[in-house]
Amino acid sequence: MLNFLNNIRCVEKKIPIKRQIINTAAVAILGIILGALSKFLDTVPINHLPALLQYLDVANFLGRFAIWIFIAVCISIYSLSSLRAAINVFLFFAGMVLSYYLYSTFIAGFFPKSYAMIWIGFTVVSPLLAFICWYAKGESRISLFLSAGIIAVLFNMSFAYGIGYFNSLSLLEALTFLCGCFVMKRKSVISTAIMTVIGVAFAFALNIAMPFAF
Repeated sequence: MLNFLNNIRCVEKKIPIKRQIINTAAVAILGIILGALSKFLDTVPINHLPALLQYLDVANFLGRFAIWIFIAVCISIYSLSSLRAAINVFLFFAGMVLSYYLYSTFIAGFFPKSYAMIWIGFTVVSPLLAFICWYAKGESRISLFLSAGIIAVLFNMSFAYGIGYFNSLSLLEALTFLCGCFVMKRKSVISTAIMTVIGVAFAFALNIAMPFAF
């Protein structure tokens, strides 16, 4: 099994344990900061925010899944190995969810239990998803389809569409999708185009099977 996975993507050059610990700690701290920031923006009246943040609707953007999935994908594919990807992404989400709901409970004064359970559940499964995601940057056909799957998820989290309509959830979500395509790009323009087309096709299939937004 390990040899099969390594054929999908070669293991990268090792770095010292101390540097790995520092990198992982930085990812966890990033999650803590972004979680607290997200909840802070969610509790501030929108007319008290700078005009640009109001126009971009940053608070609602951070309350949806697209940006968090994009950050997790970046952490995964740039991690040293699939195992490091699993650890890094888990600690990122653990830090983000912990700071978000600590802020919500002790500063904002309420705890949305049902919504919290969704994020806690997602945090629990995130190591497995990150482990798989790490192999998406390989050169095999399996890696191509993994990349297309990631594009499909980002597409459905960034756009609302159906028979006769197609809209971006926001400008920031559209930019998130484009950034996702850039991060997941293949070695050639043709391969990248194929990945994107397959990803969008996957997205439409997923939208039919699971017609709900995140």
